[in-house]
Amino acid sequence: MNHWLGQEVPGMLRDSQKESVNMSEQRTRTEEFQVSGDKLIEKIKEIIHSGNIRRIKIANEEGKPLIDIPLTLGVVGVILVPQMAAIGAIAAIVTKCTITVEKIEEEG
Repeated sequence: MNHWLGQEVPGMLRDSQKESVNMSEQRTRTEEFQVSGDKLIEKIKEIIHSGNIRRIKIANEEGKPLIDIPLTLGVVGVILVPQMAAIGAIAAIVTKCTITVEKIEEEG
């Protein structure tokens, strides 16, 4: 039960719950890219600049997940700085990897 002006209001959604409801209503699709470690950063930047990205996952050659980055529209540049450092470290240790991109489909 949530509170509003100090009173409990049944059925009222918290902001985080509203966001998850809205996110679940969005139609998404996934794309996969096979890249070598030395091209990983370049490909991630290309994917982000293409827009409408909701999540990026990177897995090694065996399919083991290495990093999962949820992205929020509008704050991609701010959030991605620390993740790019992690992706750079991953690029240094893998020879090949798979990038899975979850994109929000455009309406219309």
